[in-house]
Amino acid sequence: MPRKVQSYDDYGSAVQQIILSTTDAEFLDQLIPVLKDATSTSRTGGLTQNLSQYADDREVEIERIGLTKHEEFLGSVNQLQNVRERTVALTADILELNQSIQASTEKLAAQKQALVNTRAVRENISDVSEALKESLKILHSVNNAHDLIRKKKYYGALKSLDDLQNEFLIPTIQNQYATQHRLADLIQKSIPGSQKTISEAVMTDLNTWLFHIRELSQFLGEVAFFHTDSRRQRQQDRIRQNDFLDHFSLNSAIELVFDESEEYDVLDNDELQVDFTPLFEALHIHEALGQIDKFRAEYAATRRRQKELLLPSSVSLTTDDEQSLSSLLEGIAGFAIIEKATMRRAPQLRTAIDIEELWDSMCSTVISLTSKALGDVHNAEVLVQIKGVFALFIQTMEGWGYSVSRLDDFLVTLFDKYAELLKRRFSEDFQEIVSTDDYMPMAINTREEYEKVANVSWFAQDQSIDELTFPCVLPFSQMYPLCCIDIRNFLNQFYFFSNDYFQHPTKIDDALRKSLDELLTEKVCKSLVERLSSQYPGQIVQILTNLEHFETACQELEQLLIRARSSGSAGGPLTLAATEQFREHKKTAEKRIFELVNSKIDDLMETAEYDWMAHTPPREPSNYIQTLTTYLSNIMSTTLLGLPREIKELIYFDALSHSASKILALPLSPDVKKINPNGVIALAQDVQHLTEFVDGLENGFMLRSNLDELEQTIQLLQSENTDEFFDVSTRNKKYGRVDAMNGPILLEKLTQQISSAGPTSQRFANFSSNLSSRFGSNK
Repeated sequence: MPRKVQSYDDYGSAVQQIILSTTDAEFLDQLIPVLKDATSTSRTGGLTQNLSQYADDREVEIERIGLTKHEEFLGSVNQLQNVRERTVALTADILELNQSIQASTEKLAAQKQALVNTRAVRENISDVSEALKESLKILHSVNNAHDLIRKKKYYGALKSLDDLQNEFLIPTIQNQYATQHRLADLIQKSIPGSQKTISEAVMTDLNTWLFHIRELSQFLGEVAFFHTDSRRQRQQDRIRQNDFLDHFSLNSAIELVFDESEEYDVLDNDELQVDFTPLFEALHIHEALGQIDKFRAEYAATRRRQKELLLPSSVSLTTDDEQSLSSLLEGIAGFAIIEKATMRRAPQLRTAIDIEELWDSMCSTVISLTSKALGDVHNAEVLVQIKGVFALFIQTMEGWGYSVSRLDDFLVTLFDKYAELLKRRFSEDFQEIVSTDDYMPMAINTREEYEKVANVSWFAQDQSIDELTFPCVLPFSQMYPLCCIDIRNFLNQFYFFSNDYFQHPTKIDDALRKSLDELLTEKVCKSLVERLSSQYPGQIVQILTNLEHFETACQELEQLLIRARSSGSAGGPLTLAATEQFREHKKTAEKRIFELVNSKIDDLMETAEYDWMAHTPPREPSNYIQTLTTYLSNIMSTTLLGLPREIKELIYFDALSHSASKILALPLSPDVKKINPNGVIALAQDVQHLTEFVDGLENGFMLRSNLDELEQTIQLLQSENTDEFFDVSTRNKKYGRVDAMNGPILLEKLTQQISSAGPTSQRFANFSSNLSSRFGSNK
């Protein structure tokens, strides 16, 4: 720092100090400041005057001294002269020094001014340098943000812009003395544009990701289905090892615990990897920008549009291509899995309500499309495949926490369609079996054939297979084992629908019972009953046998259905209406047999011609009564042989009762006016023949009661005292079975008159000779 220049108010004292200096150096030290001050203050004249005054004073003093001390004066003059000379020289030196100092001072002033200017420039340069450094920091932050955008590090870029604002721009803008104010203002105004660029760039990446996800959805669904099917297989393996595990379905807590060792992430595995980074980055960016609500709305709208693109206008249930049901369900599964995974990872973006709305919409659409396409499905096996795809879809989505109740209900619709197609197909099968049957006992040629029939049919085997001799004949016709096979297949295919997954087992139990009832009642029992109109007793007998075995089959089916029904079904007995139908129509078949036998008896009775006024008694029973007994014997030993003993006894009982009534009606006919003893003998011989035939039958003593009225009527007509009939006590003892109205009518016709042989007798003889040949074909 330069020393402060000394200023002088009075040069007189300064001159005194200069003159009094003892050394030259001191002299100069005293002189130079005075000269500088005089020069700088432009008072050189005053200094010169003070010096001249000092010189004049010294001269006066010298003259005074010279007058008093001459010699000393002269010496002093000489000294003074020397001083003066030295003074003149010194003055010259001073002037020269003054000029030098003045020149130096001017140069120094110029240098000082230059120094001041340089210092100002340096300060300006320093300020500019600092400003440039601060500006470079700002620009570096801006460039860094844009570099991060180019590198797709959007969150870092946004953070960089935020740091730029907080650390540089806002403080600079708020500082009114800042030199970067204009630059900061310009960059601050560009920040929203940069943020928009980041937002657009991140949305571009997100849209690319969303497009990739949409393309990946079907494959993701396929992988998820495969994983679910693998879990099924593992669960089945565990069930085979431990039956108790059959009580726990897929996705149950027990199954999940057993399967937890099999770690598998459908979103990250060897087949595919779903990276949610673009979504998270976009979410963070919009959260940082304060645009989360806008982003949530745009994302939701985009996913809704993708959902609409995912769902076609129609679906094919019979093909295996991009339009197939499996492809559609895989796509929906992949879409829904992405939604659920998004909600779990970013609950602030996707809520449960949003996802459930999309899920319900997709379920409604797929149910609607499938329902429309079901009209083109006429194959039950195709429906099983459809149900299998739906079951896999349901179990997969249930594992992801989605509600599957609507899909469960739709499986009931599929089952109803499946049951309808099964019933239609088996109805045709049963109809064909019944219509093409030969209604003959089934012939079995080998042991193997017998075992096959025994394995599929329900019938009581009277003998063990080792006791049988082949070939042999089974009582039922071929239609019975064929129907049993179809019934078993029908049961298996009904329950096959519930394999893997079906939450309505009671529905299967009820539908199966109703369908079986309908098939057995309408297609089997009704068809058999319709064939009872046949005029062939053998066919009717076979139908009766088949009805009996079908009744047994229904009883076995009832027990089978009880064992097979689900635990959720109501307990207690289970009854098929078809069981009672077969039981009732057995009686119908029995009645039909009675009708045919009685019809044959009626035909024979129409051939009976008695000569009630014969002139001689006949030598043998009438041909019609012989034919009647032969017919009854033959039909029982051939056509009706396979019938149970009880039924055969009933047929005998009814046939004999009907025959007795018809025989008794012959003499009661209004056309018969008189009956002589020979006519009674002829009738008695026929009754005797019939009685002997009955006595030869098994349980003949029981069947004989059907002929009591006929025998007592003969006894009455041959009685010598017919008046006994009119005595109630006697009549009850001897003729208790004779009708009280018919007895008097016959007694009124009875006469003892015997006429000679006439043309009528001859015609009767000729007719009798041909009677046997006439009915030979009916034996």
